Amino acid sequence: MEAGAEGAGSYDIIESLPMKIRMLLSLAPILGGLLAQTPPSIPENLQYEAGVAYASADPQQVMDIVRPRDGQRHPAVLCIHGGGFRAGSRKGYLSLCVRLAGHGYVAATADYRLAPGAQFPAAVNDVKAAVRYLRANAARLGIDPERIGAMGGSAGGHLALFLGVTGGVARFEGDGPNRDQSSRVSCVVDYYGPSDLTKSYGRSVDAAEVLPLFLGGDLNHARQRHIEASPLNWVTPDAAPTLAIQGTRDRYVNYEQSVWIIDRLLAAGVEAELDTIDGADHGFKGADAERAERSMLAFFDRHLMIK
Repeated sequence: MEAGAEGAGSYDIIESLPMKIRMLLSLAPILGGLLAQTPPSIPENLQYEAGVAYASADPQQVMDIVRPRDGQRHPAVLCIHGGGFRAGSRKGYLSLCVRLAGHGYVAATADYRLAPGAQFPAAVNDVKAAVRYLRANAARLGIDPERIGAMGGSAGGHLALFLGVTGGVARFEGDGPNRDQSSRVSCVVDYYGPSDLTKSYGRSVDAAEVLPLFLGGDLNHARQRHIEASPLNWVTPDAAPTLAIQGTRDRYVNYEQSVWIIDRLLAAGVEAELDTIDGADHGFKGADAERAERSMLAFFDRHLMIK
């Protein structure tokens, strides 16, 4: 969602284009990813549930769940898709859920309400409701309710960060079901999610189009909502251990966004790590994607698997 300083030349070119063309360019990585998706095969030792409603009848408040068929209790991971808060699909993380389940996790990938129809904090309310659903249905799904992590990319990384820093903040729970359950997560892995939305403008190829849709105005007209919607501003010593994985040449979310959130967490005494991938852009591919997934899995294993 935000560009780094290294991409300034290409940013100037994009800014000179008409607004409609710029919006189509900003959606290209999202649409391309969706078109490239093919449903993964589900191994016989895994169970797959599709379209599980975790909140109301809203068609976007559903998740897909992949879990081992061994009858044991396992840690869980909620995977949160990106798409600039106004696009994307849970299906983008279905293949990852299959791999996580094969590694011993109950893995869920959730849709959530999108902008501009649903603005902040609706998406935050939804991912919290998704965590509460997993905890409320832990016995049926074979989940250890004390071991639930979250990961996400881009806008999904922002929402995963929000889960990690607002576990005890009632104002973000929303009015969804299972309010007797906690939305707290044990740890977070963030792929290039923005942490300070007040510093997104001017360094991103699409922030000027994305954030006003999500927040009801640009920084000049909705500054307080930008502040409230920035995970950086909710960090306390009670935040969940966090791993941020970020490329240094990200045009959508500049590298410093991950530096800022990790520095803030460390200053609060929270376990936090930054995995920097030199030269990587937004949306890891090839060897960068493989490295990021290894880093994510090692972090989850360390924090969620019983030793």
